[in-house]
Amino acid sequence: MKLITLGPEGTFSHEMALKLHLTGPEDLVLLPTINGIMAAVARGDGDGIVPMENSEAGSVGETLDGLSRHPLFITGEMYMPIHHNLASLVSPEAIRIIYAHPQTHEQCSEMIEQWGIPVIHTSSNAASAIEAKKTPDAGALLPVSAAALYRIPVLVRNTENNPSNTTRFVRISPKPLPDKTPEKCSILIDPDADRAGLLHDLLDVFASRKINLTRIESRPSKRKIGEYVFFLDTAWSPETAGAITELKAITSVKELGCYRKIGVPA
Repeated sequence: MKLITLGPEGTFSHEMALKLHLTGPEDLVLLPTINGIMAAVARGDGDGIVPMENSEAGSVGETLDGLSRHPLFITGEMYMPIHHNLASLVSPEAIRIIYAHPQTHEQCSEMIEQWGIPVIHTSSNAASAIEAKKTPDAGALLPVSAAALYRIPVLVRNTENNPSNTTRFVRISPKPLPDKTPEKCSILIDPDADRAGLLHDLLDVFASRKINLTRIESRPSKRKIGEYVFFLDTAWSPETAGAITELKAITSVKELGCYRKIGVPA
């Protein structure tokens, strides 16, 4: 079995995949984009590990869009504490530009504002390391593992806004997980109509069954402005199947799977 995640080496996704790799003999495959990972999993090339949301920066839009676009299922979730660090081949006073992934930038926005150093966005934390290493007087915001991998000294540790910064990752597969008593379920709702009270009716399906709705997120439908789809996470309940059946009578529903939290080594 192949485990496909975001590369190159040194990303938090790669670090999470390595932790899972310790618990099973899966071959790791690194791809440059989340959409590429989604497409590969949909083709049956293996399972994927992608970031779903961060406690500071919120949801990862590319992951939500990929779940909407591709025939995929969530089969597990994992949580990782996230710590960023300023790394550079030059002293802090000599840094004239910082390379950072957009989510990393958002998660470290307070420190970046204090420094007053311009930021250039990159496709991944690993890409930030690569750019900083070849650009004179540049720094990068990196995990310790990436700084060590690319041999860039860490100058300032823990640059994130929130010391409890955490990212939720999900494992995606082309088939749902056969588990009769999972912990959480995820669905995508694509409303067939725009009418008063629609969202209330959708949420009441869960409230009437006392199902805990743990997360709701809207995303543009990408059809036209003002149209949205909704991603929902719920705690699993024996009433879940009935709730989804009722929802399907009201609107379009894509089941994204029911699953458990996967424990990973620290």
